[in-house]
Amino acid sequence: MQPPSHRKRVQRGQVAEGTAALIKIVALALALALAAAGLAVQQGLWDLPDRYNPWAPLSIQDEPGWLTRWKLSRLRADPDLCGKVLAQTSWQYKPLPDRPTGPGCGFRNAVQIDKTQLLLGEPFSLSCPAAVSLALWERHVVLPAAQQHFDRKAVRLEHFGSYSCRNLYGREGGARSRHATADALDVAGFVLEGGRRITVARNWTADGPEAHFLRDVHKGACRSFDAVLGPEYNAQHADHLHLDLGPHRVCR
Repeated sequence: MQPPSHRKRVQRGQVAEGTAALIKIVALALALALAAAGLAVQQGLWDLPDRYNPWAPLSIQDEPGWLTRWKLSRLRADPDLCGKVLAQTSWQYKPLPDRPTGPGCGFRNAVQIDKTQLLLGEPFSLSCPAAVSLALWERHVVLPAAQQHFDRKAVRLEHFGSYSCRNLYGREGGARSRHATADALDVAGFVLEGGRRITVARNWTADGPEAHFLRDVHKGACRSFDAVLGPEYNAQHADHLHLDLGPHRVCR
């Protein structure tokens, strides 16, 4: 007769095998269902709204949702598609030629932005996917938040720049910053209609609607950017919001 401990090990093994088989069956069923859904949409048999259609291009007009990050990821691998999406904006911008500017630095599928829906202190360069993320944030977060907190339009974006061929925090060693590939923008503040100025440096910790506005736009940026860093991340971000597309997800 087999000892109880042996029987228990056998039973656990059988349960594990059964669970693994069930997971494979569920995964296969989901894959088949997705494939069938994709075929139905592509052949016009299912009228799925573009917002809920993972195969439809991203629309800047649509409120960011659960498919937004997936659609943004497609833009990184498809420069032509990214250009068509960015063309949905009324921005003033021009394409930049692809060029390396140093080891681990340079532009690829980037644009020089002279004006968004907001005025800019200085033009800046961003990769096309980062520019699309900025457009989503501006339209669906910044502009509505200004109306909500101040009943006024935001008319100007103040920034500390985007592209810079440098390492993280300017250190001699270490990894390249996302600024080095034009995938990041440092936002210093905003100016409202009538001249009211709101800055991260002055208003982040202050009482009142300015601080609430800044925290709302910080939180909202996490819906379209991969990394959003503000004053509560570290002292180096005490005066700006760092927004980037990159390999790491963080919202602090």
